Amino acid sequence: MEQAAGELVIIGGAEDKDGECEILQHFFSLAKGRDARLLVLSTASTDPDAGEQYRQIFSAMGAAEVRVLAVQSRQKANSPEYARIFAECTGIFFTGGDQLRITGILGGSLLGEALFKAHRDGVVIAGTSAGASVMSETMLVGGANDATPKKEIIRMAPGLGLLKGAVIDQHFAQRGRIGRLLAAVAHNPVILGIGLDEDTAIIYKPVGEYEVVGSGSVTLIDGREVACSNVSESTAEEPLVLTNVRLHILSRNYAFKITGRQIRIHPLKEDT
Repeated sequence: MEQAAGELVIIGGAEDKDGECEILQHFFSLAKGRDARLLVLSTASTDPDAGEQYRQIFSAMGAAEVRVLAVQSRQKANSPEYARIFAECTGIFFTGGDQLRITGILGGSLLGEALFKAHRDGVVIAGTSAGASVMSETMLVGGANDATPKKEIIRMAPGLGLLKGAVIDQHFAQRGRIGRLLAAVAHNPVILGIGLDEDTAIIYKPVGEYEVVGSGSVTLIDGREVACSNVSESTAEEPLVLTNVRLHILSRNYAFKITGRQIRIHPLKEDT
């Protein structure tokens, strides 16, 4: 039987690191708990010590091994040793920073190839903030907060492509980013827009389901049934028109199935 790809733990940033660490505990458990061999990638940050806090957290949880890779250049990303290092991992964690550093340094490199092979072989991959945005095929790399949706309030670029059919935005409610996520969906309504609050994550399972964990909300913008859009005709300063957009707000213990665009409700929440 073919090995299923590993889960993706996609975090909206500012996750709890001092209390129960709910989201980080989920990643730790999915990555085999006390048998976990974890790799923290701090490429998104220019600070070479950006991964140290996570190393301490996962070590305190009891992981068998936690390593930090502060890969800061394409030259280093093309080191042949990564094939061996990644083959030994059960979980890989991307820190926050700048998502363009991740794609610019890892894209097409030996490290990038090793990352994709590890994921195909069942390794769990997590990312917070910039490490969340980079998961999708097309990623948001900038845009105006608290803005009226317009087609040019966002900047987008190719992402790593671990997650298909979606675009991620993080620090969502805290920075007022619904306008820019609507703009991203308007560019191509087949893409599911996913807005992650801080200390909130989705766990993408290979069966095609997103499960919500953490203390905040996940906003899903489904434009597949959009009836009217002016994105191609509007000027840069003209507000967008989008009709028949579906909006879901989900919290922990809720899930979204991609097939049929269905919400799975926690049994305790269902009507009796």
